[in-house]
Amino acid sequence: MKEKEVTSTEDGSRALRERSSSSEIASFLKSAGEANLAQSGRLIFALDATMSRQPTWDSAVTIQASMFDAVGKAGGLSIQLVYFRGLDECRASKWVINAVALRDLMLGIQCLSGQTQIAKVLNHAYRETTQAKVSALVFIGDAMEESIELLSQKAGQLGLKGVRCFFFQEGHDVKAETCFREIARLTGGAYFRLGPDSAKELAELLGAVAIYARGGLKALSQSGRREAHLLLEQMK
Repeated sequence: MKEKEVTSTEDGSRALRERSSSSEIASFLKSAGEANLAQSGRLIFALDATMSRQPTWDSAVTIQASMFDAVGKAGGLSIQLVYFRGLDECRASKWVINAVALRDLMLGIQCLSGQTQIAKVLNHAYRETTQAKVSALVFIGDAMEESIELLSQKAGQLGLKGVRCFFFQEGHDVKAETCFREIARLTGGAYFRLGPDSAKELAELLGAVAIYARGGLKALSQSGRREAHLLLEQMK
């Protein structure tokens, strides 16, 4: 069993190369099972696992785990986990339907020093949606160390493909907030800031994102959930 490593070429385009996985990830992929691409929705969860998140990582993983619980309850979705850390490590799991297995894999990720690789995440999402429609991309992070112009361009490309991005920010980095809000705007998604007691709120918001990914704006608007209204306020 292999996992995919997301990489970038010099001209900014993204290529995927396969690398033999660790025994832990191989075991995860075996237990999770690959998703049927005919599922009604596809949802990418992306995480910043660089060292800037280390001081709050233990509490953050609890919050992040709630997203898989929320999506697992929604059902009817194919899910993929993407994370970056270190100097040049950006990995993507296979598409699966077992959200609990993805949660367990995420809980085992350790932070490593390095810069953000959000461009790789956006490039990866673009390639995936050209193969089979991706309904939404969820990203959780606290920083942005790349070109805002470049990320905005890539976000615009995702927007044209109908991939809505939902960015959740830890902390109060102004540059990150500006960029995250712009990516959400360009893709017709939404931006939210996470507080120290955001686990329940995040689970509920991500449950609403899952409803959208599975059934579109109509299903979201008909759900009657408060969190759905919060999303719809920002979504175009």
